[in-house]
Amino acid sequence: MPYFDAASAAPLHPVAREALLASLDEGWADPARLYREGRRARLLLDAAREAAAEAVGCRPDEMVFTPSGTQAVHSGVSGALAARRRAGRRLLHSAVEHSSVLHAAEVHTAAGGSCTELAVDRTGRVAAGDVAAALSPDTALVCLQSANHEVGTEQPVEEVAALCQEAGVPLLVDAAQSLPWGPVPGGWSLLAASAHKWGGPPGVGLLAVRKGTRFAPQGPRDEREAGRSPGFENLPAIVAAAASLRALRAGQETADEAARLRKLVDRIRTRVPELVPDVEVVGHPVHRLPHLVTFSCLYVDGEALLHELDRASFSVSSGSSCTSSTLTPSHVLRAMGVLSEGNVRVSLPYGTDEAEVERFLEVLPAVVRSVRERLGVPAARETVAATAAAGEGPAAAPAAAAEEPGEPAAFAEPAGLVVDSLGKRCPLPVIELAKAILEVPVGGTVTVLADDEAARLDIPAWCAMREQEYAGERPAERGAAYVVRRRA
Repeated sequence: MPYFDAASAAPLHPVAREALLASLDEGWADPARLYREGRRARLLLDAAREAAAEAVGCRPDEMVFTPSGTQAVHSGVSGALAARRRAGRRLLHSAVEHSSVLHAAEVHTAAGGSCTELAVDRTGRVAAGDVAAALSPDTALVCLQSANHEVGTEQPVEEVAALCQEAGVPLLVDAAQSLPWGPVPGGWSLLAASAHKWGGPPGVGLLAVRKGTRFAPQGPRDEREAGRSPGFENLPAIVAAAASLRALRAGQETADEAARLRKLVDRIRTRVPELVPDVEVVGHPVHRLPHLVTFSCLYVDGEALLHELDRASFSVSSGSSCTSSTLTPSHVLRAMGVLSEGNVRVSLPYGTDEAEVERFLEVLPAVVRSVRERLGVPAARETVAATAAAGEGPAAAPAAAAEEPGEPAAFAEPAGLVVDSLGKRCPLPVIELAKAILEVPVGGTVTVLADDEAARLDIPAWCAMREQEYAGERPAERGAAYVVRRRA
C-alpha cells in the first residue's frame, strides 16, 4: 500500500532500525552514572549528540534532545522569551506556523505578553520586508518555520535571520519539515526539529540554542540535557535518530533522492489539474520542499475523499476543514486565502516508486468524480461555460418557484437569489452556490447564508476559480451572508 504521508511521519529508516536494536542492548543504563554500563551509555549519548549537531550545523554543546519536536518548540519559545523579558515581551511569528508555535504564543499572551502575526502571500510565503517592518525595540523573539508542513512552501530564513541579527533579536526556526533534506541556512539563534520526520523513531526532538543566545529554561529543571530538557533520556531512540540523520547527510544520496522526488511531485502538480476539473494546486511553485504537494478539489468532502483514496490503497493526509475534529478550516490554508475543501496533501517518502505515483494519478480522477456524484454536484464548469457562450441566463427565480428534492432553499429578493445553507458543512454551501448561480442573469447576485466557518474561505476561493465576483459578506441573524455576483 503506497504511503504518501511522510510529512506526518516518515517510515523508519533502515539505519535507525539497526541502531535502535543495537542500542537496546548497549544503551539501557543511566548515562549519568560512573560505572561501566553508565559510561558505555554516556559514550553513546555523546556520539549521538555530535552526529546530530554536525547534521544540524551547530556545536554539540549547543544541542539537547527533547521528548518530541513539539516539546522542543515549546521549550525554545518559552526559554528565549523569558531570557529577554527586559528587552520586551513581543513575539513575532508567521500566520502559517505549526500549531506548536501557535499554542506557545497563546500561553505567552495569556501571561501578559503580546504577539504579532505576520501575513503570508497566496503561496504561503512570508515577505522579508514585512518582517523588517514588524521588528521593533520591544520584540523579544521571531519564530519562522523553514518550510511549511501543509503546503511545503519554503520561507526566506536566510534573509529573515540577517534582519534579526541586525536588530539584535533571536530567531527560532522550526526545521521539522526541512531538516531531512539538509541543514537550515542563515544565522538562526534557536532551532527545533523532530526525529520521526526524517525516519527516526518517534519521541525524539532536537533543540539547538547557539552560544551567545540568551536562554532561561522554564519549569522544573534537573542536571540532564543542560537543564533544558529534564528527565531520563530515551537513549536507544536518540541513538537511532542521530544515526538516521547522519545517514541522510552521508554522500550524495539525499540530494539525488530529493531531485528524483521533485520530478515526481512536478508530475503530480502538472497532471492533477489536467485530469481533475476544478482543482487548485497550492503552495509555492519553486520555493518548496522536494517531496510535498498539496491540492484542493472543489465540491468535494475532504474526509470522504481521503477514505476513498484509502480504499484504493493510498495513504494521504489533508489540511481540510472537513477532516478536522473541530470542523474549522486549516489555519494555513485560511492564511493563504486558498480553497480548503477537498484538500489533499501528498508527501512522498524516500524510495517512492514512480509506478506508485502513476497509479495514484490513474485512480484520483475516478475517486473525485464518485465523491462529487454522491454529493449531487452539477457539471458546473461545462454548464456555466455553455450558458455564457450562448448569451443565456434565466431571470431570478420567483419566491414560489418549485424546488427539486435536495436542492438548496432559494427565494428571490431585490438583490437576487438567497441560498439558505445554514447548518450545512463544507462543501455543501459551495455546491449550492454553484447550482444557484445559473438561476440569475449575468450581473445578478446570489447571497449564501452559511454558519460554517469554512464558507468564509471557500466561497471567495470558488469565485476566483470560477471567474465570478465576490462582493463581500455581511452579518446575518445566524452565521454570515456571502454575496456573489455572476460575471460569466
